[in-house]
Amino acid sequence: MTPWVTRLVIANILMYLISLAAPAIVNALMLVPALVLSRPWTLVTYMFLHGGLWHLLFNMLGLYFFGPRLEVELGGRDFLLLYFISGIVGALFSFITPFSAIIGASGAVFGVLVGFARYWPRERIYLWAIVPIEARWLVVIMTGLSLLGGFGVAGDGIAHFAHLGGFAGGYLYLLVRDRNPRREAFKVRMKRPSVSTSSLQRWMKIDGTRLHEVNRAELHRIQDKITTHGVESLTPTEREFLDRFSTG
Repeated sequence: MTPWVTRLVIANILMYLISLAAPAIVNALMLVPALVLSRPWTLVTYMFLHGGLWHLLFNMLGLYFFGPRLEVELGGRDFLLLYFISGIVGALFSFITPFSAIIGASGAVFGVLVGFARYWPRERIYLWAIVPIEARWLVVIMTGLSLLGGFGVAGDGIAHFAHLGGFAGGYLYLLVRDRNPRREAFKVRMKRPSVSTSSLQRWMKIDGTRLHEVNRAELHRIQDKITTHGVESLTPTEREFLDRFSTG
């Protein structure tokens, strides 16, 4: 896993264990929209609480499968901004039900999912390790289910509006980020360093079979990019990724 994905997973697991040992902490950190003016920290802290092992497991699996590749694409800082902005917008959407108690990282993780679908819309995801579906259609289906659940069709006690807010927050953040003219101007001005033959050979010899499937897919994408567009087309983030997994 990548650095920030690892830290977020560890933080969520630790908070879950702490909440089991001291249940009163949940009341202090959970989000109740109507009380947010007197408890502003809960806009963030609610993301690190979970209502049970399965709740924690599903959210962390989503972060584990979609987060690393997205963190490599965005860089650690922007990935972390995406995560927390998605979670906070999820909290704001929860004001539709002001007296509900909201916990869970789902809003933030849904923001990660929409980010993954933005950059790799046709990537196939296997639900329950069996049913293939493209990332873009998974987001559409999850949005539809959240809308139905949020307006009372499901009645399942799930914070559907937080999920919708996570989608919205993640999408809007990436939209602003990727259309920022100062960022584009910086990319144009930035002179990419030359690559030595030895570095190129080292990168192309990385053994993808030894990597996690997410990192393996990213490796193959970057190697294909080198073959198709040349090594000078690589971004600094892509070069850093190759250096991380190469030796010699």
